[in-house]
Amino acid sequence: MTMEKLTYVNAINFALRALNGEELTQSDKIAVADKLIALGQSLEKRNASKSGKPTKTQKENTEVKGQIEAVLTAEGQKCGEIAEKVGISGQKCSALLTQMVKDGIAEKYTEKRVTYFRIADPDDPVQALPGEITY
Repeated sequence: MTMEKLTYVNAINFALRALNGEELTQSDKIAVADKLIALGQSLEKRNASKSGKPTKTQKENTEVKGQIEAVLTAEGQKCGEIAEKVGISGQKCSALLTQMVKDGIAEKYTEKRVTYFRIADPDDPVQALPGEITY
């Protein structure tokens, strides 16, 4: 097998073909191994540089979620109504409400093809997240 330019993708493809029984020369094996080791080191370095701290936008969104939670009621409201009360765009409100539903803070329901959001009741097993249900 002739070696083409050895990019990370090519090295992975060579390694996969070798796993499937295709023969590689000793020099090809060494070149592929070196390239894959370099890839692993690069990924480790990149992952180590991530701080894990929330970004400025994430911090702002946490504050906005608190404001949304403060205006949510048990009766339910449309996203546009909530966005207007909080002073954000409907698109941002929709995205944050989706996250809040996923986190179990809010509940989403539809009546006559209109979507409403209300504060979730953590004691209601129908609204609780599956991991939070107690029997």
